[in-house]
Amino acid sequence: MEGLAPYACDPARSRGRLFQEPEDVTRSPFQRDRDRIIHSAAFRRLEYKTQVFVNHEGDHYRTRLTHSLEVAQLARSMSRALRLNEDLAEALALAHDLGHTPFGHAGEDALKEAMPNFGGFDHNAQTLRILTKLEHRYASFDGLNLTWETLEGIAKHNGPVAKPPRAMAEYVKKHDLELHSYASAEAQLASLADDIAYNNHDIDDGLRSGLFSIGEICEVPIVRNAFAEVRKLYGDIEESRLIHESIRRMIHAMVLDVLTETGGRIIKNGVASVEDVRALSRPLVAFSRDMDVQVHALKNFLKTHMYRHWRVNRMTSKARRVVQDLFAFFLAEPECLPTEWQKLVAKPGSRQTAEVVADFIAGMTDRFAIDEYERVFNPKEKT
Repeated sequence: MEGLAPYACDPARSRGRLFQEPEDVTRSPFQRDRDRIIHSAAFRRLEYKTQVFVNHEGDHYRTRLTHSLEVAQLARSMSRALRLNEDLAEALALAHDLGHTPFGHAGEDALKEAMPNFGGFDHNAQTLRILTKLEHRYASFDGLNLTWETLEGIAKHNGPVAKPPRAMAEYVKKHDLELHSYASAEAQLASLADDIAYNNHDIDDGLRSGLFSIGEICEVPIVRNAFAEVRKLYGDIEESRLIHESIRRMIHAMVLDVLTETGGRIIKNGVASVEDVRALSRPLVAFSRDMDVQVHALKNFLKTHMYRHWRVNRMTSKARRVVQDLFAFFLAEPECLPTEWQKLVAKPGSRQTAEVVADFIAGMTDRFAIDEYERVFNPKEKT
């Protein structure tokens, strides 16, 4: 493909799909993957799944959908600068959160605690399960039948998978995603775009919600430097503009760092093909050591002052209880599942039933999970 670097994924050389299909005359295989992801039911549900705040807490906080769009924008921009395949990077960015449960990490933690005897629960494996099994749109196959490169990127965007979750391990028996190696540069870049997006936008949401102040977040060096630069340039501007201008600069600094560090690693390692990227013993796309230290400092601040804030703890406690109670109820009484889900279960308490219940709950939005909890446990609520 014209303009791509030799280490980029060329759609003309894709390893194809598990189920063979005629090629599209107007779109490349990776563009087709992106479009299938956007049109999926799981993607639409991201609108009502949250990052940190429960969906009804406010209209201005990030949802999984707005976050995924922000990640996609960053992934495309950085891919263009590195001459990677923008369409593949965008597809991976749009799909990376599809397997997340309602209520963010609180919901995932609750399902993990409920599933250790039934094969466990992992949101990356759940994303793969959605893309290869749970979406029912096409007459010839379950899932979306995405290309090998997109599925590989979903499975391995955080690096090689030494101990794959059961759902992932079962899938690769029939469609080997080579879990032992690193994924493409596009997948690695989408993963860092995710980091850049959620760290910076959690600052915005945290300040907006009053969980911490500008003075407190400026304890983190990269944040302090950005706010100081904006104040020096613009003086005493209104707080909303100060926050936005500062976050813009942090995102730019992180993006520029990734591009510079990755360019250096490409030269240092003599990377000349996609196979070279996968064969490396460490990621090709990365922050520099100095930026990595600063990003970790920011993550530690957010963990202490936002993710473990007493207000967030109360929300996550309630959310965890909703998921736990729904799981226990449907596992014991699967006949109370909707009809189309009942057809998939075995006996109460079995592994098969647990997997079906986990799929049902993981697909819920925050709003639906809360409503379902009321329908199941409130005697006065209509079913």
